[in-house]
Amino acid sequence: MELSSSAHRDTFARDHLPPHELWPTLEFTLPELQYPEKLNAATVLIDDAVATFGADRPALLAPDGSALSYGELLIRSNQVARVLVEDYGIVPGNRVMLRAPNNAWLVACWLGVLKAGAVAVTTMPALRAAEIEKLAALTLPALMLCDHRFLSDAQEAATGGYPVVSVGSQAAGDLVALSASKPGDFTNVQTAADDVALLGPTSGTTGTPKITMHFHRDILANADTFARHILKPTPEDVFAGSPPLAFTFGLGGLVVFPLRFGASALLTERTTPVELARQSHAAGATILFTAPTAYRAILKEGKAELLTSLRMAVSAGEHLPAETWHHVHDETGLALVNGIGATEMLHVFISAAGADIRPGTTGTAVPGYRATILDAQGNELGPNEVGRLAVIGPTGCRYLDDERQHAYVSNGWNVTGDTFVMDADGYFTYQARSDNMIVSSGYNIGAPEVEAALNEHPDVLENAVVARPDEQRGSVVCAFVVLVDGAGSGPEKVKELQDFVKATIAPYKYPRDIRFVAELPRNPSGKLQHFKLRESLAGTSAP
Repeated sequence: MELSSSAHRDTFARDHLPPHELWPTLEFTLPELQYPEKLNAATVLIDDAVATFGADRPALLAPDGSALSYGELLIRSNQVARVLVEDYGIVPGNRVMLRAPNNAWLVACWLGVLKAGAVAVTTMPALRAAEIEKLAALTLPALMLCDHRFLSDAQEAATGGYPVVSVGSQAAGDLVALSASKPGDFTNVQTAADDVALLGPTSGTTGTPKITMHFHRDILANADTFARHILKPTPEDVFAGSPPLAFTFGLGGLVVFPLRFGASALLTERTTPVELARQSHAAGATILFTAPTAYRAILKEGKAELLTSLRMAVSAGEHLPAETWHHVHDETGLALVNGIGATEMLHVFISAAGADIRPGTTGTAVPGYRATILDAQGNELGPNEVGRLAVIGPTGCRYLDDERQHAYVSNGWNVTGDTFVMDADGYFTYQARSDNMIVSSGYNIGAPEVEAALNEHPDVLENAVVARPDEQRGSVVCAFVVLVDGAGSGPEKVKELQDFVKATIAPYKYPRDIRFVAELPRNPSGKLQHFKLRESLAGTSAP
């Protein structure tokens, strides 16, 4: 597919796309995926939304009960775009780095960057200076917009000379003050549908993050596939969730999806699972996005009633065990919508909702996508054969100058790094990350299955299972366990948990090594970092 004429004066993004022969196959099989050649995603998401749904409709809600309307968000994002262009000389194609927690100003900044024809580089506010510096070295930003509470690391990292503009302080040069001095209109840059709009670092669950590259049309394609066909939003819906907007799961669920369909979103900067449930309930949320860990925590705290007013609850970011699905359903009546997505694909591409849900499975390919299972040589496997998940659709992996493009794309397929099995009906069931299958004494043991069994114990808040090297067995199952408050740890608890697992799943899968920890390593998006646990065990034996 040939690229169209770009609106970017700064051609960095186009120049650093991977070679076309390394791109995945892209397919636009639905009528709603037929986008015009000229397309600015911000125009669709806010300018067109105001024209379609009205300026007075609430767009962004805060936990304190305040709200920003569609019309107010349009004015604010226009003012941000004016500051970028008029005060800082941003031209189409420049990269603008964003660093802030989930709030209305971050959304306005993201829309303003796209309106100006620039490229948004989303970063987690929890990143430290060294991590920001690495991302800046890869993306070469012309500017950073940074929440005033997170300025220290940002300024320390800005060794390349790009300016760092605070957002939300009382300073005269703060973005809030600068925006207030600008008119509320702006002529959006007429970008190409295949101009890069977003550079999204991967969440780094397997080590060094990569920079994914997404077009303006990609941003809308997520809404026009998973959201439109699985969530089926209406303007009356209120979205809520835990993922940061810097994480594409959060950007889709809390910005793109609600704005695409005239709905509203509750933005929470930092919450525990129970606080999220409480704030969502108070705001009248109807669609919730969070991880299985959070749903389990809400139930274990006895707060299931906070979820009962939801129309739909989405689980992603981690494997959803059938046991968790049934617990949530039994206590709330909600049928959790499972799904798998990837930063490389922007959002969820396998899922199911309502009567199509089969607990324990992830679902089927979302309309607009197709998926299969590949063997180690890249051949497609038949039903009920374990292999690598591969997917093709309107979005796909494009890394910024990264040799790992060769590994992610195989014969046009996006190969996610997950091991799955597909049944004869096209339902996909998760087995493990390809790097998290444990081989012990000749047995293949899926870490997620052991994790799910341990999570059923009432004293286990959460856990992570990895392989520990072992001279006799090659490796053994090692579980890092966080206990609920008040649960005693010690040899008796280890044996209790081991016996519990043996009674729940095949006894040979039980964790021979259990280590109690205060918390599990997670990246800023909240995903468990199993690789850090494996690194801590490298070359070790039983404690």
